[in-house]
Amino acid sequence: MADKNPMTDAARQAKSQPIFADIHTGNERVDKLALKSGRMIQKVSDYPMIAHLLRAAERFSDRMGSQFGAAITYFSFLSLIPILMVSFAGVGFFLASNPDVLTDLINKIVDSISDRTLADTLKTTVKTAVAQRTTVGITGLFIALYSGLNWMGNLREAIRAQLRDEWERTPQDEEKFYIKYLWDLISLFGLIVALIVTLSLTSIAGAAQQSIVNALGLNGIDWLRPAMTAIGFIISITANYLLFLWIFWIVPRHKPHSKAIFRGTLLASVGFEIIKIIMTMTLPKLATSPSGAAFGSVLGLMAFFYFFARLTLFCAAWIATADYGKKTAHRPFRKNSSAFTWLSSAGVVIVAGFVGKSPINRRLTLSCHPPSPTWQGLALRHVTSREGLTAR
Repeated sequence: MADKNPMTDAARQAKSQPIFADIHTGNERVDKLALKSGRMIQKVSDYPMIAHLLRAAERFSDRMGSQFGAAITYFSFLSLIPILMVSFAGVGFFLASNPDVLTDLINKIVDSISDRTLADTLKTTVKTAVAQRTTVGITGLFIALYSGLNWMGNLREAIRAQLRDEWERTPQDEEKFYIKYLWDLISLFGLIVALIVTLSLTSIAGAAQQSIVNALGLNGIDWLRPAMTAIGFIISITANYLLFLWIFWIVPRHKPHSKAIFRGTLLASVGFEIIKIIMTMTLPKLATSPSGAAFGSVLGLMAFFYFFARLTLFCAAWIATADYGKKTAHRPFRKNSSAFTWLSSAGVVIVAGFVGKSPINRRLTLSCHPPSPTWQGLALRHVTSREGLTAR
């Protein structure tokens, strides 16, 4: 006769039992390895730095960080359309003020296309675009302002969702719409200024660095190249730091402890620099294939926006779960959280790999119990032989 509910007792003892304590394979060596792996995972997860990362990952997951990141990516990509309109209008004003350049451009278009009908069509299109530069520019500016305000509002709400003490909004969080749009406008212009300053700092510092090396005649020194690379990396991180400091300090209008903000901003700036390096290495490789040349830039831009959004929200969750200056420490992360499950799964893989290599004439089936209020863990059910399984 089957037991009443074998998982009930395990659920009651889940908090007191070590991780993987309920694994019984019949092999003493494997059972000890599983128990040691569970204790190691518990010890690692209790380390303050790892525990902080796990709390941040839990908060990021519980407060829909991935969904907010996807929404920010969508609005970021959508905001590019009016920006392109303004850019085309700027090119139109430049061509209108320089007739020689416009004539040279039209002649190159006509000469490069053998089909006369298509060449005339493109020539007319260019002239029409230049003639409508004012309309396109004004329309693009208004649309860019509207989409930019909404983008800033969505970014602010996503960051505040991670920083708030409670997930639900309180009456104090409600704002009048004109105050909201006014503050979003100030935040948007401040973010643009911060972005311009950071990009200028990076480009000017890089150019000045190379000019100094050339002026001093130090191009032939091999050991200087790693040093200059490190200096450029530090300058880029400093520029990123200024950008994220504005995002975390001004945009959400929610002030956690300053020490947490400064450290979280440093984490975000380093992560953002790593993302830029990876994108710089990946995008040229995408352009080598025909499909990559057609869609690589679009996919790369979407990936950049998405990773930027996820990094920003994760660092906001990291700032919110810091213990600096708190009268009461944060509660430890739950054992049924996604972050803890991911960490414990690594231990399962280690144990399973060892079991797969060990000469055990037994059959092991891995079963994952459905979620419950307390962490149920992973159980390995042991069947002694094929005949025993058939008899059951």
